[in-house]
Amino acid sequence: MDKIEQKIRELLRDLLQHDGYGHLEVDMKIMKRNQKEVIIKCGKEFRYVVDFELD
Repeated sequence: MDKIEQKIRELLRDLLQHDGYGHLEVDMKIMKRNQKEVIIKCGKEFRYVVDFELD
């Protein structure tokens, strides 16, 4: 989870320092076996699969 948060912070910082338009999007998909796929889109796509537990 820390890796995902770090990537979002990094991309947001880059967008704020950029001298023009930027777009940042985060999507999550529920997968089998208590996992989620987190997709970060910002020019490129960064994909992560993380474990989670339902409450």
